Amino acid sequence: MTRIFNFSAGPAVLPKEVLQQAADEMLDWHGSGMSVMEMSHRGPEFISIYRQAEADLRELLAVPPNYKILFMQGGGLGQNAIIPLNLAGCCAQPAIIDFVHTGSWSGKSIKEAKRYAQVNVAASSEASGFTGVPPQESWQLSPGAAYLHICTNETIDGVEYNFVPEIDPRIPIVADMSSHILSRQIDVSKYGVIFAGAQKNIGPAGLTLVIVRDDLLNDALPICPSAFHWKTVAENESMFNTPPTYAIYIAGLVFAHLKREGGVAAMEQRNIEKARLLYAALDADDFYQNRVAPAFRSRMNVPFYLRDESLNEQFLAGAKARGLLQLKGHKSVGGMRASIYNAMPIEGVQALVDYLNEFAGR
Repeated sequence: MTRIFNFSAGPAVLPKEVLQQAADEMLDWHGSGMSVMEMSHRGPEFISIYRQAEADLRELLAVPPNYKILFMQGGGLGQNAIIPLNLAGCCAQPAIIDFVHTGSWSGKSIKEAKRYAQVNVAASSEASGFTGVPPQESWQLSPGAAYLHICTNETIDGVEYNFVPEIDPRIPIVADMSSHILSRQIDVSKYGVIFAGAQKNIGPAGLTLVIVRDDLLNDALPICPSAFHWKTVAENESMFNTPPTYAIYIAGLVFAHLKREGGVAAMEQRNIEKARLLYAALDADDFYQNRVAPAFRSRMNVPFYLRDESLNEQFLAGAKARGLLQLKGHKSVGGMRASIYNAMPIEGVQALVDYLNEFAGR
C-alpha cells in the first residue's frame, strides 16, 4: 500500500503515535471504563487530563506564571471578535486597534474588529501581493492604541514573521499564531495575548488556545458575553461552559508527544530542515514559483504555482496517485500549497520533493 502523506492546511496531520494511543484508549481510558468522549468535564478523570495538558503546554512554551492559558472554542475567526470584546474596554470609546495587514487572515481580523472599535491599518503588504512583512520603520502606529494585532504566520499566503515587533511597552501585542505555534521557540513575555486554533499543529478542530497576560483580564467591553470573557474563563479554569473535552485530550497527547521528541527546540530544527528541502526544490528552476520574499517564507505553509497552470489538475492527480494529498491551494489564491506542520515527517517532504522533480522532468 502506498504510504499517505497529508499536506492539508487544517484540520491537519497528527502524529501517528498520538492517533494510535487515542485509538487504544477510545473505549476505556486508563481503566475508568469510559471513553474520554463520555466523561463529565467536572469529573476527576477529565480534570486530570485538562491539568496535565495545561502544565505540558506551559512547559513547552515556557509560559510565565503571570499568564493564563485558556482552552476555548470558536476557532481563530471567533477570537477575531472575542479579542476586541476583551481588550477594547481599556480606553476611551471608540478604542483604536492597530493592525499590520500581511495576508488573508490578518485581513479577516481587521474586518471583524471594525465592528467593535476604530481600526488603524498601521502597515500593509497588500500592494506587493502579500509577499512579506512591511519593515517596522514604516509602521504608522497609533499612540494610545488598545493593542497591536499581528498574524505571525499567514496560513494562506505563506508569510511568516522573522522578528518580534518592538513597540511602546504599554501597548500589548496580540499575535495570531494558529498555524505555527509550537513549531519554533518564542518568548511569550513579548506578547500580551497569543491565540491559536488547534487544528493545525495541536489537534482536531473545535479547540482554540488563548495565552493572556494577567493584567489584560480586566479590559473587556460591557457587551462581552460571559462565556467569551477571558477573566470569567480563567477564573473557572476553562470550564465556565462545557469545554471541547475530546479536543483537549488529543491536544494533551500531542503536548506529551512533543516533550518526548525533545520539545519545541527539537521541532524547530526539524522544521528548518524540512522547509529548506522543499524550498530548494521549488527554487531549482522556474518550473515552480513561490512568490514570498525568502526572508519571510513560512516554514509551515508553502504556497507555490506551476509556471504552466494548465498542468494543475494533472499535477494534483499525479500527486494523489503517489499518496501526496491535499496539495491544492486555497480557493482565494489558487495554485498549490504544502503544509508541513510538526507532524509531517521529513520522509513526507522528501516524497513531495521527489515528485516535484519528476513532474518537472528534472
